[in-house]
Amino acid sequence: MSKTKKKFAETTVGKLLFGAASLVNPTLGNLISGASTPAEAIAAIGKSDASSEDKIKLQQLIFEQQNKEMESITSRWQADSMSDSWLSKNVRPLVLVWCIVIFSLAGILDSVESIPFHIGETWNDTFEKVMMSVVLAYFGGRSGEKAASLLKK
Repeated sequence: MSKTKKKFAETTVGKLLFGAASLVNPTLGNLISGASTPAEAIAAIGKSDASSEDKIKLQQLIFEQQNKEMESITSRWQADSMSDSWLSKNVRPLVLVWCIVIFSLAGILDSVESIPFHIGETWNDTFEKVMMSVVLAYFGGRSGEKAASLLKK
């Protein structure tokens, strides 16, 4: 089973941007419809022959939407930390510990030649991305929380 990545135009942000771009400049709307990521859409907008004003408006839409998504994640994490539930307060550290244990165990099992265990390339790449996301989200989120609490004082 192969999982194909959605084109940027098929995501919620992409649909919003594609609709706005098509209204502002139909040629530009067609140009960004093939983009897979916000970065590709921004690059396509920058390379287009649209007016500078149109380019700036569309790029600002992308950045604003990405900021809204990040703010909503942060607010969910803050709500979790304010909750009285033990699980909601500890879900991030538990996921981090689980990922590190499983990643370490799989790496050890894969490296011992007498054990018939092999991690496939697809799973290795997938788990690497999950590990990076979890570690960056946990430590980045914790750093952000600490910085915010220091700035409030």
